[in-house]
Amino acid sequence: DAALAVAIDAHRPDLVVLAGFMRVLTDAFVEHYAGRLLNIHPSLLPSFPGLHTHRKALEAGVRVHGATVHFVTPTLDCGPVVIQAAVPVLPGDDETALARRVLEQEHRIYTEAINIVLSGQFRIEGRRVLKS
Repeated sequence: DAALAVAIDAHRPDLVVLAGFMRVLTDAFVEHYAGRLLNIHPSLLPSFPGLHTHRKALEAGVRVHGATVHFVTPTLDCGPVVIQAAVPVLPGDDETALARRVLEQEHRIYTEAINIVLSGQFRIEGRRVLKS
C-alpha cells in the first residue's frame, strides 16, 4: 500500500476512485486519503457487504438490489454513502442477469458521485453524504 500511495501521490489527485479493486486496503492507506477515496459496491449498503453480493441478494429473497458509491473508511463497506441506485430483482433472475442490471446502474451513478464530491457541495452526516 505504501508503494501504491507514492505512485498515486505523484499525480496529486483531488480524488482517488476505486473500481473492481478487490483488495482490502490498510488503515494507513485509507486514512492517508480520508475524504478523497471513493469506492463502488454492488449492493445497497449496508446490505450485503463484501463479496458475492448478487448471490447473497438472491438467497435472501430481496425484491430490490442495487449499487452504492461510498467514501472508503477503515471498516469494509461502511463509509458514508454518496449515492445509491436500486434495481428490481426479477422472477427468474440468476446472478448473471442481476449483476448485468446492477452494473448498468454502477456506471451511471459513479460519474454522478464523482461530480458531487469534486464540486465540494456536500456535507457528511454520519454515514450519509448530503448535497449542500
